[in-house]
Amino acid sequence: MDALNRSGCPINLTLEILGDRWSLIIIRDIMFGNRRHFRELLQNSEEGIASNILADRLKRLVERGLLTRDGDPTHKQKAVYSLTEMAIDLVPLFAHIGAWGRKHLPVSEELSIRAELLEDGGPKLWEDFMDELRAKHLGKVLPPGTPSVLGRLTQAYLDVVERKRSA
Repeated sequence: MDALNRSGCPINLTLEILGDRWSLIIIRDIMFGNRRHFRELLQNSEEGIASNILADRLKRLVERGLLTRDGDPTHKQKAVYSLTEMAIDLVPLFAHIGAWGRKHLPVSEELSIRAELLEDGGPKLWEDFMDELRAKHLGKVLPPGTPSVLGRLTQAYLDVVERKRSA
């Protein structure tokens, strides 16, 4: 056992990285919201994360290998955060957490529609989404004409928001 971890239990080790209040939310916002810059993550946080906490968690997620941080070629004072394979592998976990939340908690329709689609789409949709994330964050090339899972999830969210606004 090393000095950083309380035990070698895989659940414990996972929770030592992802078990705080914000880490999964930040990964969610990068993964499902395509928020890649500090300011986007801060200003578009549904849960209202504080800037000092966001900075700390981003640093920790980079150190732990879930995110990479690179300079933004369009603005030298900005950084772009990207998911690593380690973070992309969390898609099934997000799908299961979302399904559990939909079953047991008072979720809003607009914020749970993506979870519903992931649950309904199952492992095949998760794999397609993971491949899309690999293309977006890791440079994997997808076959031409590959449908966008993120586009489908985003459109479903926008459709619910619009329907509720028009009602």
